[in-house]
Amino acid sequence: MDRVDRTSFSSIKESNSGIAQSFTTTKTSSYLNQQFEGSQDEEAIEDGLVTPPEGLSGLKHAHPKVLHGLVCPCDGFKGWKGIDLGPKMRTKSKSFGDLKALGHRFSWDSHADVQMKDVPKVESKKVQGQYPSGEAPIEKLPMELLGSIIDQLATDIPPNGFTARNIDLMSLLLTSRNMHSATLATLYNHITIPHSRIFRKFLSHVAAHPALGTIVRRLDFSHFNPTGAGITARERAETKNLIPETMLQCLSLTPNLREFLAQEHIDDDLDAKVITTLLCELPKLKALDLCACSSSSFRDSFSTVIDAEPSPLPAELPLTRLSLHECPILPARVFTTLLPRLAHLTHLDVAHTRITDEALMSIPGTAQLTHLNLSKCTNLSGEAVLRFLSTHPAAKTLVYLNLAMDSKSAEMLSSEEITELLPILPPTMKSLNLKGSRMDNTHIPLLLPLTKHLEELGLGRNLDLPNLCRLFVPDEDLDDEEQLDWVPHTLRYIDVSDLSVAQLDLGTLFGSRCPVLKGITAPLEVLEVNTEVFKKLEKSPVVKRVGWCLKEAGRRYWLVKVKGADDEEDTGARSWKWGACYWGMRKVPMARQEVGGMYGHYMFKR
Repeated sequence: MDRVDRTSFSSIKESNSGIAQSFTTTKTSSYLNQQFEGSQDEEAIEDGLVTPPEGLSGLKHAHPKVLHGLVCPCDGFKGWKGIDLGPKMRTKSKSFGDLKALGHRFSWDSHADVQMKDVPKVESKKVQGQYPSGEAPIEKLPMELLGSIIDQLATDIPPNGFTARNIDLMSLLLTSRNMHSATLATLYNHITIPHSRIFRKFLSHVAAHPALGTIVRRLDFSHFNPTGAGITARERAETKNLIPETMLQCLSLTPNLREFLAQEHIDDDLDAKVITTLLCELPKLKALDLCACSSSSFRDSFSTVIDAEPSPLPAELPLTRLSLHECPILPARVFTTLLPRLAHLTHLDVAHTRITDEALMSIPGTAQLTHLNLSKCTNLSGEAVLRFLSTHPAAKTLVYLNLAMDSKSAEMLSSEEITELLPILPPTMKSLNLKGSRMDNTHIPLLLPLTKHLEELGLGRNLDLPNLCRLFVPDEDLDDEEQLDWVPHTLRYIDVSDLSVAQLDLGTLFGSRCPVLKGITAPLEVLEVNTEVFKKLEKSPVVKRVGWCLKEAGRRYWLVKVKGADDEEDTGARSWKWGACYWGMRKVPMARQEVGGMYGHYMFKR
């Protein structure tokens, strides 16, 4: 095998059904375009008509009129440098950011004033609510405000699997010249590449109009399907649409790139030159996500860059967010080389990698970690993790911490280490996962203070239902004053998948005396359970009778509360989730965006 545990393409996204943990899953990219090779209407940003491949679905879709994908500048566009700023502003920078601040639009035609010079002005009849092109109030807004309004129309992923994305933006392009120029910035700000033909189209556009490449802030390959659009991976390689050379060309044309989001289905296209460019030649790059890249060619390319003499890596990398989630093939020296150079790190996801104690402690003290995922890191010792969390300056601002392990194969934290860890966790924390650790009833009093600010909690082994109840209601043996002083918990999700059927005692859990599934434990709405418990409950009517339901995605199973008409409306969206709404994500997002594609798969399905 050329790679470690290659995963077939699976796109999972959150469904807005009103019930938490509701996902839609497909093996087909949501961006799969109906038009194939040679289509004149397919564009890099407008995804065209999206229909399921023949035989995939019994649904038949009509072929509505396709909106022409006008995503290139008008013929008169001379580029950012050709914009006339006026005599008083000629010394100012003509970068895109400065132009937005100055409120200027594109300069369309250098001879427009000459052409219109001798044309007599015609007084048009004014109609209330109607304005000539360029005179509508919205078109006169400052560029930064107009851009923010137009940004609201952009979608990260299609609203469903079979509709065009950003069709509203495509319509705006045809509205007027002013709206066309303002909309281009939104269209090219975040580029999503679902398959190689779209990449070819995008590359052609920015090569023909380099100014467009300066707008690009995000390149997102998380939806990339190697077998999408009716071609196989081998056929894709033969077309040479997406290969290391074209990837390198793309990066050279997007100098202001802030976020590069990749995944395992393009790891063979990340050669040593591409990796060098990402690490050394994009000074504005803040987020790098290489989720599940695990081919031997990717390992060799990364090792080539790390081992090069002299090293091409600068003393300090600009990255603040780094994900090597599920990259077990990378050698330990990758981490000992990269991490000391991340002086401003805020997000680090190295789940299931070969990171070592030395590499973890080498993170600079100037870093301010908010999200840290060390799950399934078998080369880390509990002692080193505890020392890092208790003494390292970068660990004082954590909001999300995942230390989950597979208890069947490895254990990171012993019972004694859990006892030392819980009291030193910062009050900023909202999500804590200790799944797989060795717990007992002595840890419950130590967990109680954390439940007053945590929203997600993953419990370890050896607990039972009475221990669980103590997290939500005061002990009966407390005196009246202590019970009155009881502070309610803030938990919305709790992972009890390490607890067996016997430990959960399902008969008592669904009984009238157990508080866990009752309204008294609000705002609790999700319990994650294991396969054994799920199968026991799958056909039982008792789940529905107590106002809960069962949800599943891949290898994960949840008991979810069904909200009533009087329940608080809460989508679950939180700023610390960076775009996700549902609970228990196991991959740290490196960019603020909706859950979808392969990233959704690793967040909620594994």
